[in-house]
Amino acid sequence: MNDFDFLVGRWDVANRRLLKRGVGSEEWEEFPGRCVAYGFFDGAGSFDTLTLPTKDFDGATVRTYDAERDEWSIYWVNSRRGLDPVPVVGRFVDGVGTFYADDTDDGRPIRVRFIWSGITSDSCHWEQAFSYDGGQTWETNWTMDSTRVG
Repeated sequence: MNDFDFLVGRWDVANRRLLKRGVGSEEWEEFPGRCVAYGFFDGAGSFDTLTLPTKDFDGATVRTYDAERDEWSIYWVNSRRGLDPVPVVGRFVDGVGTFYADDTDDGRPIRVRFIWSGITSDSCHWEQAFSYDGGQTWETNWTMDSTRVG
């Protein structure tokens, strides 16, 4: 519990996203974002909104903690597609949060991994990677480096 308390507040977000996933591309796009995060349930919940002024979508994330299993479930909401019904699930160990899910990407089965790392009072790093071979190899396809505002 309280693992996501660091995120509460306002953040400038430097996004870097792979243009084509799962094809060996190394072409990336970079774009700005702004995140506002809140905590709830005395640290057992977290919610944020992500505004992407140069993209045609925005996002939101809901995180809930299950004390019995000692793990978080993270749900992504996209302003175009709505709620992604498959949460990534995991926990923090030694200051790094790692979360996994089985999902699909354009109809292809994938393993999804989120990693939260580099967490300080004024910065943090998030990355998303997909595995198309059951977790043997990973392709990072989106990173966010966040800097606290104010």
